[in-house]
Amino acid sequence: GTMSGSGPEGVRPNEAAGDGLQEAEQDWAAAKAFYDNLVSKRPRPPKPQHAITVAVSSRALFDMVEERRIYEEQGVEKYVEYQQDNENVTLKPGPAFHFVKALEHVNARLLELYPDDEERFDIVLMTNNHAQVGVRLINSINHYGLTIERFCMTGGKSPIGYLTAYLTNLYLSADSEKVQEAIEAGIASATMFTANKDVAYSDTQLRVAFDGDAVLFSDESEQIVKEQGLDRFFEHEQLNENKPLAQGPLKGFLEDLGKLQKKFYAKNERLNCPIRTFLVTARSAASSGARVLKTLRSWGLEIDEALFLAGAPKGPILVKIRPHIFFDDQMFHIEGAQKLGTIAAHVPYGVAQKYHKAA
Repeated sequence: GTMSGSGPEGVRPNEAAGDGLQEAEQDWAAAKAFYDNLVSKRPRPPKPQHAITVAVSSRALFDMVEERRIYEEQGVEKYVEYQQDNENVTLKPGPAFHFVKALEHVNARLLELYPDDEERFDIVLMTNNHAQVGVRLINSINHYGLTIERFCMTGGKSPIGYLTAYLTNLYLSADSEKVQEAIEAGIASATMFTANKDVAYSDTQLRVAFDGDAVLFSDESEQIVKEQGLDRFFEHEQLNENKPLAQGPLKGFLEDLGKLQKKFYAKNERLNCPIRTFLVTARSAASSGARVLKTLRSWGLEIDEALFLAGAPKGPILVKIRPHIFFDDQMFHIEGAQKLGTIAAHVPYGVAQKYHKAA
């Protein structure tokens, strides 16, 4: 049947809830029983309902600029032929590569501390490539020693149904239209951009930086700034200091990171925690910072570092932080970060997109 319950042939939601879950549980039990009888030293991929599933497209994981050009100029058949002819030529790292490596480092540390626990990252390669291109992708993944067991090669079809089926916690792609579609389906998602310079990234700590409004929080504040100006916004934030902001599209992913951080703290590893989170916001601390910090507190979330830039550019601060990924909803900040060597991911959410399109 179909993966998505929205079409006419989809299962009705109330039926799916009970029967579907039971069936899925039985499927997993059967598959697990089969796998448990096979002897392997490799850790098994966790069940999607326990894992933090990060779906990455092939163009986010690898540098496929040249291949993309062939696809656009010569069409799909020539592209597939080229990929097959070059399937022993390893693809170069793309914008999500260092992020994925860092996720795998966190997994290795989690498995040392919690060998039987499934609450860790599961990286799924989600690509609309045709299956014929799979061999080159598999060869490249094995060359770099990445642990990516689940592949969805949708042969030109939209991956959104599969993202939902895998309970995806974060989807990264180089295709802004797919990302927009995923955001509209309620999946945390961002378009990846390559940094313009090579910088060294930490091998021992996953470092994730988030913008605040329209990324962790809703775009309510940005709407007020756009419609009523900065002074009215400051006034509004101070009046509503004790009213938490509504959540934005990436709040859930920050929550996932926080959950894993606590697992390290529980083993007395706070000082040696392989995850560090940063809030990098254009808000000013004095006039609109308290509401942000109180919102995070009301959600029970700790962020490791909060940087209030009061309108200063984000690029220079990000160079100091060196995150594996920086999420922002405004292309202006993405481009500034990119110029100075930060790998940035655009979250197409909220009022900023409307103004962007109208411009």
